[in-house]
Amino acid sequence: MISKKIINNGDDAVDEMLEGFLLAHPDVVEQVEGSPRSIVSKSKRANGKVGLVIGGGSGHEPTFLGFVGKGLADAAAIGNVFASPPPQPIIECAKAVNQGAGILFMYGNYAGDVMNFDMAAEMLELEGIEARTVLTTDDIASAPITERENRRGVAGNFFIFKATGAACDLMYSFDDVEQLAQKANARTFTMGVATNPCSLPQTLRPNFEIGPDEMEIGMGIHGEPGVRRDTLRSADEIADEIMDAILAEMSALPEDKVCVLVNSLGATPLMELYILNRRVNERLIAAGLQIHRTWVGPYCTSMEMAGASISVMHLDSELEKLIDHPCRCAGFATGELS
Repeated sequence: MISKKIINNGDDAVDEMLEGFLLAHPDVVEQVEGSPRSIVSKSKRANGKVGLVIGGGSGHEPTFLGFVGKGLADAAAIGNVFASPPPQPIIECAKAVNQGAGILFMYGNYAGDVMNFDMAAEMLELEGIEARTVLTTDDIASAPITERENRRGVAGNFFIFKATGAACDLMYSFDDVEQLAQKANARTFTMGVATNPCSLPQTLRPNFEIGPDEMEIGMGIHGEPGVRRDTLRSADEIADEIMDAILAEMSALPEDKVCVLVNSLGATPLMELYILNRRVNERLIAAGLQIHRTWVGPYCTSMEMAGASISVMHLDSELEKLIDHPCRCAGFATGELS
């Protein structure tokens, strides 16, 4: 079956998207001259500020380009749909935002991204720019807890990037930014469910098959296999299965604070997300936890995939402060910027 998309040519979709994105947000972001896949924040960067460079494949908007701005990422390197950016746009991002304190790379744990960002870091080192990496590994369905380092990074990037960007904005040292990013990742947990596939602009064909009455728990944001395929359940049953898994790993104590993201994978409407959020809220309150903030909407998508994910960040006092720190990017804004 061929899908329908409002595009011109599949091969031009990413670059035409970027052109439209930049026209919509000229006060927030710009391209690096000569490197159109390198998107940088237009906010002023202080000398000695650690630069946060994120990146990955297109098709997950507003992740990654929508998270570039004041108080969040300084730059994002953009790849083709579901494909890592090559090293050069990553290098150009790092050079553009370098303020002499080092560059932190953050992105989801996928082989192509790891290879290309590592190559970029090696090439930057030859030019005297230190670049370190913290991988995001929040997808609890993608590997056992004993192998957390092998997990994928998914919608929890929203919280992990937010906290790390705030730490950079608050002029944390390079060592402290790196440690904070690792803590933010370790305290973020995500699990999703898919009900219909997406398709790539070049092929217009579904990237996986699923029956009309089926769902797949734990499916990845590129269509990677989940942990279980079953008959489609009710919203409460889906939320309960996901929350059972998250709460079991989080090991939070009563009165601890959390942040919640109920995320659309692309085609799932807000009505369904709010129904899920209702049950997520009930489960967290029943566990004795305080919900500090909640976001609901499409923050880490997979083209037009139908389904949703739930992310929970287990806050401490430092992470609470960083999540609340003002930011402004194309994807969202929090607080009042000075």
